[in-house]
This record gives sequence, structure tokens and C-alpha cells, in this order.
Amino acid sequence: MSQTADILGASRPSYIRVIGAVSAAHFVSHYYIILLAPLLPFVRAEYAVSYTEIGLAFAVFNIVSATLQTPAGFLVDRLGARALLVVGLLIGAGAFIVVGLIDSFWGMVAMFALAGIGNTVYHPADYALLSQHVPSDRIGQAFSVHTFAGMLGSAVAPASLLIMQSEWGWRGAFIGAGVLGIVVASVLLAIRDQSAVRIHSAPTRSSSDNAAGWQLLLSAPILLNLVFFTLLAMISGGLYNYSVVALGALYGTPVTTANVALSANLLLSAIGVLMGGLLVGRTTRHSMVATIGLAAMALFTALIAEVELGTLALIGAMSVTGFFAGVIMPSRDMIVREVTPSGSFGKVFGFVTTGFNIGGIVSPLIFGAIMDHGSPRLVFLAVAVLSLVAIVTVATRPRGAR
Repeated sequence: MSQTADILGASRPSYIRVIGAVSAAHFVSHYYIILLAPLLPFVRAEYAVSYTEIGLAFAVFNIVSATLQTPAGFLVDRLGARALLVVGLLIGAGAFIVVGLIDSFWGMVAMFALAGIGNTVYHPADYALLSQHVPSDRIGQAFSVHTFAGMLGSAVAPASLLIMQSEWGWRGAFIGAGVLGIVVASVLLAIRDQSAVRIHSAPTRSSSDNAAGWQLLLSAPILLNLVFFTLLAMISGGLYNYSVVALGALYGTPVTTANVALSANLLLSAIGVLMGGLLVGRTTRHSMVATIGLAAMALFTALIAEVELGTLALIGAMSVTGFFAGVIMPSRDMIVREVTPSGSFGKVFGFVTTGFNIGGIVSPLIFGAIMDHGSPRLVFLAVAVLSLVAIVTVATRPRGAR
């Protein structure tokens, strides 16, 4: 990949600008994913709708994103990543500004479907831009900063949205979020250094090219990565959404203590991402890093399931689990990059990151059923088992052509 950097003339300042701009876009994507949750009580009261009805906004956003993300990846490879990323940001920003301006619940649901279209471009375009413009010896760190920026967007969203709501109402919060997307899109457009933003011009693609693209996506290395991403999404969904209630049902852990343990897990996960970025720059054995991290996660979640830990020990175990979950994320991205041919980053990353959506759909069904059947211990044991299964996907992956 270093030859790509040479062709683009990616000097240190120019590729750092690319990393900054792409990470800002990833910040916005996670900010938009969280957008409705903290404002939900105000929106629901405004329109006098049920939780099921307002849940349609979440549903259409995720269904549209899952369905169209892979086709968006093909468009990224064909039309260029920066252009599609700018368009995606503007679509999402425009949709949420319209939500703040109109007085229609079903109009809001329609705008969330439109925002789902905008959401499809982030992963394929982000990873394509980073892979095309960052030198090989810096790409791992770039992936870690990119992931950390997304996590930061999720963390900042609730407080900032509630501040805007208190000043301008929930409609003003939606409009403010939309303005954020426009600002980041403007930053991407303002980068004029062609060595930093130029995308290789793509030849006209024929139907045979598209067929070859799908053949690549359905190859064993790429499918294993899809399964890997799905398993990771299920693991995080189980811990983030059900650990607090599971600890309360299993050990009578106070809600405050359980939430502190979860917060520690999330904080250490963010720190782990940055540490993982340093690690991938010092080793090419990314599968080994992922295997060790997943094994540690399995060990500590099994410990939580089987042993009633004290407050500090519980927080410590959850923190260690979060740290290793963060450490493996840059290696996760490098594993995908290793089996992706040049010129296919958009479609491959668009395809494998659909696993996030699949895991987000499947995880609540599994862990919700576990809790409904009164088996809170199985929440943590299931996370441990899923971690061990994920090891199989990275330890047995066949090598792909690059």
C-alpha cells in the first residue's frame, strides 16, 4: 500500500488532514445514530405516540442502512469516496434539519429513512479514504483514531443534545445536529491539497466488473470477516444493553454500581482503541492480537458470570473486558484490509460492516430472550461463548488475494 501513498504524494501534513476530516465524519455518524435517544421523551410527548410507534424511526433508519450499505460501497469504489462521504453527510444533515422544521410524525419517520441512506456511506467511504491516502506504516493508527472519534461522537451526543434542547427545544436540537453535519461536509470540501484528497479516477464498470465484485464479497475471507463483525456487534450489544439488568438479577448488584461498571467498560474501551492503534504499528500479527483480546474478554466475562465479585473487583473485571474490546478494534480493521484488493475498499468495508447492523438486530432477540427466561448468568456466558467463536473466525481465516 506504500506505493499508493507515493503515487498520491501523501506527505505527513496532508494525510493527517485526511485522518482528521474522515474522523470528524465518523464522529458525526455516531452522533446521528444516538440523536433520537436522548430527545425521545420530548418527541414522544410532542406527537403523543407510543414507544412502538416512535421505534419505527429507529427501525427504518437501521433497515435502510443495512440494506443499502453494500451497494453504497460499490458506488464509493466507482464514484470516489470523498464525494460520496460529502453527499452522505449532507443527506443526513438535511434530513434532521427537516425533522426540526416540520410538524409531522410520519414525516419524521420518513426523514429517518432518508438519514439511513446518508448513513450507508460512512464506513465504506471512511475506510476507502484512509486506505488510499494514509501510508501503510501509519494506517493502523489512522484506523484507531477513526474508531475513537466515532466513540467520542456517541459519548458527546446525549449531553450536547440535551443542552441544545434546553435552549431551543427538541426541534432546535435536531437543527443544531444537522448544522454539525454541514460544517463537517464543508471541511471535507475545503481540503484543496490534491495530494490529500485526490481519488484515483475509476474506469467505467461493466456488469462483469460488478459480478466480480460480488464474487469477491462472497469469498471465504470476506464472509468470515462479515461473521467476525457480526459477532463483535452481538458481544457489545449484550454487554452494553443487558449487563446492568443481568447483574441486578444475578447478584442483586445496585443499579448505580452496575452502571459505574458499564461506564468503566466504555471508558477503558476507548482507551484500548488508542492503545490498539499503537500496537498495530508494531506488529503484523493482527489475528494474534485479536485472538488474545477475545480470549481475555471470554475469560473475564465468564468470571463475572460464575463469581460474585465485590464492587471494585466487578468494576475491574468490566474495565479489563472493555480495554481488550477496544484493543482489538484496530486489528479488526487491519484484518479486513489485508484481504482486500486495491480499488475494492469501499465495497468490502461496506459489506463487512453490515455485520454491525446484523448483530444489532440479532443481539436484542437473543439476550432479551435470555433475560425473559430468567437466566441472567447466561448473558455473560453467552458473551464469553461468542468471544470464543469469534476467535475461530480470525484464527482459521484463509488468506485473500491482495
